[in-house]
Amino acid sequence: MINIRKSNERGQADHGWLKAKHSFSFANYYDPKNMGFSLLRVINEDRISAGNGFGVHPHHDMEIITYIIKGALEHKDSMGNTAIIRPGEVQTMSAGTGVRHSEYNHLDNEETHLLQIWIEPKELNIKPAYGKKSFEEQLKANDLVLVVSKDGRNGSLRMNLNAELYASKLKQNKELQFKLNVGKSAWLQLIAGEIQIGDKQLKSGDGAAIEAEAMFHMAALLNSHFLLFDLP
Repeated sequence: MINIRKSNERGQADHGWLKAKHSFSFANYYDPKNMGFSLLRVINEDRISAGNGFGVHPHHDMEIITYIIKGALEHKDSMGNTAIIRPGEVQTMSAGTGVRHSEYNHLDNEETHLLQIWIEPKELNIKPAYGKKSFEEQLKANDLVLVVSKDGRNGSLRMNLNAELYASKLKQNKELQFKLNVGKSAWLQLIAGEIQIGDKQLKSGDGAAIEAEAMFHMAALLNSHFLLFDLP
């Protein structure tokens, strides 16, 4: 079963300096039919204008993944980490018992476009942890690239959850298959391009909830960029 979450049906917020689209209920956007999917709680597509960002704020017991599409974002946290995240890089943060951080776009005249993802963790009250890595070279392979996993295999970042996150940049006419183990589900978030999944077609910004499919087929109808979550 494949259900499409159309881009234009997502919740939207315009704060001037921040324009956001919410796949699931978030902040002032509430939709009881879209509270999350599996353990996915938040997929926000954010555009942060130059010289703006989120001041210091807290998180706890959440796996937080930041994926930069365009621009750059400075991250600072109470664990002592300071980093600039750029396209092709993935940042993970296991908030655990509690962490505070800020996120800013310090570019002079360019907005930063990103996906902010929250996933419910397997274990609560763990020691907070941080990770960041570039997958720019791997994304040239025209295939699925494992970027986050429970065990950190194949050079992926770790998260406190038995799940996997893949990133992909597929050239037009490239086709892939993905196997889902029994009891697992998947979410595909299309960043750009056009993808065919089974008999469903996704356009830029669309998401797809995939359940009870032992194997599903993906075909890039245009050059496409997306994230694929393999979830409990």
